Amino acid sequence: MLITSNAQDFRASNLVFVPTMGALHEGHASLIQQARQLSDQVVVSIFVNPLQFENQSDLEKYPRTPEKDAEVAKNAGATILWMPDFKDVYPGEVMMVEPGPIGNILEGASRPAHFQGVLTVVKRLFDLVQPKSAIFGEKDFQQLFLIKEMVRKLQIPISIVAGKTIRDADGLAISSRNVRLSAHDRDNALVIFQALTAANEMESLSEIQETLIETLSSKPEFLLDYACVVDEKSFEFAGEESFSKRALVAGWVNGVRLIDNMPMKARVR
Repeated sequence: MLITSNAQDFRASNLVFVPTMGALHEGHASLIQQARQLSDQVVVSIFVNPLQFENQSDLEKYPRTPEKDAEVAKNAGATILWMPDFKDVYPGEVMMVEPGPIGNILEGASRPAHFQGVLTVVKRLFDLVQPKSAIFGEKDFQQLFLIKEMVRKLQIPISIVAGKTIRDADGLAISSRNVRLSAHDRDNALVIFQALTAANEMESLSEIQETLIETLSSKPEFLLDYACVVDEKSFEFAGEESFSKRALVAGWVNGVRLIDNMPMKARVR
């Protein structure tokens, strides 16, 4: 595996790109493995993007584990590990990419300017890597939707591939933040998966929404931010007529923010 900070060190027509901010875990490894199935040239980037952090303290506290990350990337099948510096990604004036109204709701409402920072860095990384396709996890479903929209609107010739959410045996979606959960915290966090699973057994939108709220409310130590159902194609709040529905949940357990989502089996009635 080639490790470099210079995008000029790799150029190929069949590159598949997996952008990350490091602190790699099983979820990232799954995306890399999926990328390897699409091409024998897989670029994994590690760049902690300052534009998507709300404050300097969060940026400074973000975990940086380059040696472990290199091992995870290599074992998962990456052929190139690209670790650019700030000046490599942003050599001059930064042209911000606006996410539009969808970037201001849900995660965007809780984290102002977050998606503007995400789309801006993803566009820059695409410009530098020029892959044929890029893989993003479904766990950050709003982010995935906005990246697809950016690619469509800007007519960027890159295929965006979705990677399934990877879960621990108990159902908790894998996240670098999970290490901050105590055993008691983790038990409370499992209510998210329990709520999504229970909602997925419902037959109507109203039943899905009621089940989400009732289940999440059963754990007082889970502080709910939002629980809603969106149309997967438009990301508008779903109606009964929406064919593809996805439930999204976000909240805090002992100060740790957690997000998750799940496609709902309920279709047009």
